[in-house]
Amino acid sequence: MATYVVTGGAGFIGSNVVAALETRGEDVIVIDWLGKKSKWQNLAKRRLLDLAPPEQLFERLDSLPEPPTAIFHFGAISDTTETDVDLIVRNNFGLSCRLWQWCADHEVPLIYASSAATYGDGAQGWGDGEDLAYLATLRPLNAYGWSKHLFDRWAAHRVHFQMPAPPRWAGLKFFNVYGPNEHHKGAQRSVALQLFEQISAGQSARLFRSGRIDCPDGGQERDFVWVGDCVEVALWLADGRHPSGLYNVGSGRARSFADLARAAFSTLGREPRLEFVPMPPELAAKYQYFTQADISKLGNAGWSGRPLSIEDGLRRYFEDFLGRPDPYR
Repeated sequence: MATYVVTGGAGFIGSNVVAALETRGEDVIVIDWLGKKSKWQNLAKRRLLDLAPPEQLFERLDSLPEPPTAIFHFGAISDTTETDVDLIVRNNFGLSCRLWQWCADHEVPLIYASSAATYGDGAQGWGDGEDLAYLATLRPLNAYGWSKHLFDRWAAHRVHFQMPAPPRWAGLKFFNVYGPNEHHKGAQRSVALQLFEQISAGQSARLFRSGRIDCPDGGQERDFVWVGDCVEVALWLADGRHPSGLYNVGSGRARSFADLARAAFSTLGREPRLEFVPMPPELAAKYQYFTQADISKLGNAGWSGRPLSIEDGLRRYFEDFLGRPDPYR
């Protein structure tokens, strides 16, 4: 039986990876903080080999009788409104560098979470290559995105100059992910979950007004991707069927927030009612009006998956999880 380590394994995407690994019959070690709220429920149905806080990561790794089959490094401070940049850098960059080196020394594959936030406003495109000159042109709009980009550049630099690296590695640039086990994220929960709550309570769907004359209210577009599609990509990459590198993980198609809201109303059998509210000033200056993953690199590497549309993804999310007494995976 294989053993996998998942940092951030009690978080949103991480706990879905843990569930998929358990379904395959694998042993899983989760590295995460649980805190004092509901995050533990993301793991309540799981059988775990071990569970430890991040400060014990390397102690637990070194105590294993043999190195794990692969490490999924999804632990990070992902709150885009976090203002303690030193804290963000310690967690999102420093720990990632140490883990990269450990995986290189012990010849363990590493699959880590990057982010579409690394692309900033998208002015330089959405290319998921490792070209050092291209990476240097990207300008993330917040400290979270910058910390992820900092590590992407660090890893790409080491590989370019043939410095020690894991035998296989992949940095996953996740776009706008939605799905079960995100309740603990508070204000950072996906718009899909917020829409379900608003519509179920008989309210209008509240969307941001646009601050640009070339974009109507609710016309801001995102690449919304079902978490199950992200998990399938992550496991496929961990199984070694790919060249190492950075990979976009999205649906490959941008859809507007208004489209998402109308799909949510339709799924719940309600007539659509949209309300447009002012965008907070602190967000307006750093707002992405468009994101769309170019997933051709995944396809060229051999990935043959077909990401769900928002209509199919919302139907699965609402009917299989949010519409039930136990919404957790």
